[in-house]
Amino acid sequence: MPGAGLDETNAFVAVLEHKSFNRAAKQLGLSAPRVSELIRKFEERLGVRLVERTTRSVAPTVAGERLLERLRTVLDDYEAALESINDFRSKPAGTLRLTVAPPAADFALGPVIQRFLSFYPEINLDICIDSALTDIVAGRFDAGIRLDERLSSGMIATKISDEMPRVIVASPAYLARCGMPATPRDLTRHDCIQVRLPSGQIIPWNFRVKRRIVEIHVEGRLIVNQIGFAINAAVDGVGLLQSLLPYVAPELAAGRLVSVLDEWAPPPLGAFSLYYPSRRQPRAALTAFVDFLREERRAAAARRDATVEVVPAKPFSV
Repeated sequence: MPGAGLDETNAFVAVLEHKSFNRAAKQLGLSAPRVSELIRKFEERLGVRLVERTTRSVAPTVAGERLLERLRTVLDDYEAALESINDFRSKPAGTLRLTVAPPAADFALGPVIQRFLSFYPEINLDICIDSALTDIVAGRFDAGIRLDERLSSGMIATKISDEMPRVIVASPAYLARCGMPATPRDLTRHDCIQVRLPSGQIIPWNFRVKRRIVEIHVEGRLIVNQIGFAINAAVDGVGLLQSLLPYVAPELAAGRLVSVLDEWAPPPLGAFSLYYPSRRQPRAALTAFVDFLREERRAAAARRDATVEVVPAKPFSV
């Protein structure tokens, strides 16, 4: 029996780990028909069906499950063997695959990517920006970036950001039309733009009331799953919006939005960390990336400490 090619093996593992030909094709940088062809040739070569396909699902056969279990270890060893060659390079090299939450991508990675790529010209970054909590092992990612509170046990984590403040904003036109809320309870009489997560959950509106965190039930005629759309709607006067401060800071500075209920400021979003499995030996490129982000965070903190001024202001007014 002729030996299977590495392309066929990688396609087989990717399809079953993602349970999707389309997602496997995206990971491999191939078309879905090409991935399907590789699986068909693999099965023909081995003389056994490995993957059950329906219009709605992809699952391994018994033979496919047994082969997948063995191949995961083989491919990890194969990648580790290739990675060991990097010890002889003057600088780390290779491609890092990362799954990253949108706020971390926007405010922790975005400002530093150019410097990292300039400093490490032999490292490529393949970044998947996704709000869902992705299994980095099954997805064959080198690492992920998520909120500290969402990390599972068995992970090595390095904090790369501080907490991010939240703020309630509205356009001057909306407030002129509907009035300024005086307390969080007043929100029940306002149109509130709500944001839905990929899980289907709507982000709650929480406030600090008498040293306690209290969730206020809000309603509105607009629910979206994309913060940029929500911000534009708020600027257009659709309603009040709860947002991370960095997302709306330009609109606040320009006067297109104003903050309200600052004295009851919503609790901030937690810090983000880069993480990877503790049982996995980090690649040289990943170690370089972690060290770079750690140093960037230290440098940013030093710059803030050097420029901080004490001025009387409301907590999150801009």
